[in-house]
Amino acid sequence: MQPDPIIYIIDDDDAVRLSLQFMLKAAGITARTFESAKAFMEVLPQIDSGCVVTDVRMPEITGIELLRHIVKTSPDLPVIVITGHGDISLAVEAMKIGAVDFLEKPFDGQQLLTAVRSALSREADTGKRKADLVEIQDKLAALSNRERQVLEGLVAGSANKNIAFDLGISPRTVEIYRANLMTKMAANSLSDLVRMAMLAGIMADSGKTGR
Repeated sequence: MQPDPIIYIIDDDDAVRLSLQFMLKAAGITARTFESAKAFMEVLPQIDSGCVVTDVRMPEITGIELLRHIVKTSPDLPVIVITGHGDISLAVEAMKIGAVDFLEKPFDGQQLLTAVRSALSREADTGKRKADLVEIQDKLAALSNRERQVLEGLVAGSANKNIAFDLGISPRTVEIYRANLMTKMAANSLSDLVRMAMLAGIMADSGKTGR
């Protein structure tokens, strides 16, 4: 069973930290508070799930600098930034860097809960995608070089006869490799096979077969 998610609140204003923690606690959500980005960064290496809620304007290390650090070192950890009224440019900058959402002061408890729940849902999806990707990569590793080439041809949208031409083999042989692919990848259909290949980034290699 996965542990309950923890929300990490970073703000140099004591009153804001306590207020946000109280709002989350009232909704049954656990929150830890930090008075500075530096204090949070010290524990960040031990964090692999949850959500960060950070103010943008803080002394020493700003929220934007913290966001850049999180995106670089813990890219799957969602970050919500808090901006002051009129700081839309900062909010836009944060979103471009990788923040999943922003809250403009003043905001109420419902806005915070909505943003946090959305971020946590996005993180859960990321966890599932990561698990799926690991499984797909294991299956891909079991493919022969020729099977991999046929898969790349299929992802590129090539017909069996075109794949056969590119690889210098017969269309019938391509059909055999294709059947083997379906079995090894546990794909229920061609679209299922292509979806898995794209998730693993095979699309980036497509089109190279026979060139």
